[in-house]
Amino acid sequence: MTRPSLNNVRLRNKLLLLYFLSVFFPIVVTNALFYSVTAHNVRSQKERDMHLALDRVQAAFRSRIEDAVGISSVFYMDGSMNDALDTDYAATVDYLEVYEDYLRPNLRKYAPVYRSIQELTLYTDNPTVLGAGGVDRITDPVRREEWYERAMAAPSGVPALVHSRTPAGSAFSIVRRLNVFDGPASYVKILKIDLSPDMVRQTLDNRGMPSELYLVSPSGVVEYATDSTAVGRHGYDSAILPKGALAVEKRYDNVGCLSGWTVAGLVPEAEMLSEVRKSRVFVVYLACANLLLPTFVIAWISKSLHDRLLRIVKQIKKVKNRNFEPIPLAECADEIGQLATEFNRMTRQIKTLIDDVYLADIQKKDLELQRRRAQLHALQSQINPHFLFNTLETLRMRSLIKGEEETARIIGRLSKIFRRSLSWGSDWIPVRQELELIESFLDIQKYRFGDKLAYRIQVGEGAESYRIPKMILLPFVENASIHGIESIEAQGLIELELAASGGELTFLLRDNGKGMDARKLGELLSDKRPEEGAEERVGIRNVAARLHLYYGKEASLQIESEPGIGTTVLLRLPHPHPINFPQ
Repeated sequence: MTRPSLNNVRLRNKLLLLYFLSVFFPIVVTNALFYSVTAHNVRSQKERDMHLALDRVQAAFRSRIEDAVGISSVFYMDGSMNDALDTDYAATVDYLEVYEDYLRPNLRKYAPVYRSIQELTLYTDNPTVLGAGGVDRITDPVRREEWYERAMAAPSGVPALVHSRTPAGSAFSIVRRLNVFDGPASYVKILKIDLSPDMVRQTLDNRGMPSELYLVSPSGVVEYATDSTAVGRHGYDSAILPKGALAVEKRYDNVGCLSGWTVAGLVPEAEMLSEVRKSRVFVVYLACANLLLPTFVIAWISKSLHDRLLRIVKQIKKVKNRNFEPIPLAECADEIGQLATEFNRMTRQIKTLIDDVYLADIQKKDLELQRRRAQLHALQSQINPHFLFNTLETLRMRSLIKGEEETARIIGRLSKIFRRSLSWGSDWIPVRQELELIESFLDIQKYRFGDKLAYRIQVGEGAESYRIPKMILLPFVENASIHGIESIEAQGLIELELAASGGELTFLLRDNGKGMDARKLGELLSDKRPEEGAEERVGIRNVAARLHLYYGKEASLQIESEPGIGTTVLLRLPHPHPINFPQ
């Protein structure tokens, strides 16, 4: 079965098919999807905004209620308050003394602190208590009040949230029986805390969302709403909720006296999508422009491609007959123009192709000769170090025979450094091998300068097992000794610390040498080519380049120096996997 192919379709028909499949249908579908997705995203964003706004309203209203509940708990647990209300006073003056000394200060101290509290009232059926100044008697009219019935029906000592509608608006109160210390002859005592209607209204209205807000009681009655016509209705059904409107509810669950209450927000669909619908006409005009302009451009390009490709095809047929004449076309920068230009260049280069092949063959043989010379030099360079190693070993053995053990030790140290620096083994070595080179170098320097040089090496647990690039630490020690310590008169001290922690190796080197000023330190760390004779900069640049090759940006190198004080080098290397050049 043959696969469908467009190779036999004319170019003009291909471009027309390309127009419908790549321009017309995608633009129509894309604009329709764009409008649909935009409307959905706007609706989703509005819903998220409403959730956030309702969370703020819910938390703020809960905070106001919990303030009142907290005050009621203070009264509930106040034994002296309960005793004062349960006492049978023989004379009015006795009650007034208790009222002035204890009851009145406690009733008046909360309203100035909590702006959400409008009034606190204590109700009791104690006949010896006067009803005035925040204390009132429980009478028959009081017993018929809804808040009294709610307080008496609530479980023992549990606060209840009561809502009432007054001509001034909605009012919320917290009522609670004070019966924690009731005795056999106790009276009924009820604390009623009235919340400030203005503060409640401000809490519920300050929501920051363009929608209607409803506060629904556990029985489903709208007790408060920004739309005053909805107050008193049972729920917010289709009579309140317009078709297509977005409704978001936040219910208080297991929140004390607020359990079962619901905060709801509604946004009409027209309000949500008003901005999107305003742009609908613009989307239609944009789609028309997107269709007309590509139609004109594709027709124009189609003619340009067809005419020039036809000329190139005719000339290629001439090449088949070994006619290498150039294509008579004007210089063009597009692909067809480049095709014609390259075709003309190809016909001119065919005549010189044989000469180019001979030249390339000569260059290849020259490179092969140079490579073989380099291999020969490499073999020769291995002969001289072996001679030097043997010579140094002979000197060390003769020194031992003559009893010059210190000289023999120093020659051994020198031989070890020389052998390690010229070894062609692995580029990665354990830290302990690098430390052996450093100790050998410092031992040689100590032999040269005597008491003028002192050094201390401290290696943390686990640091010696790390693998690092060969001779990555030694150049810093060389610089500290040669460029830092040798040029001072006082005793020089080199301190080296190695520690492994947090998956990295830390190398800290300090010396009390001559140090460097800021300018020289900047030149040392710069990327500029060092001047002739600047060995110190060459060594540091070499280490920095190798660190970059082996670790990339994972390695950290910091150098601090002060003239006359010394230099500090801090190097951090990752472990165990460098990002380049595996072990």
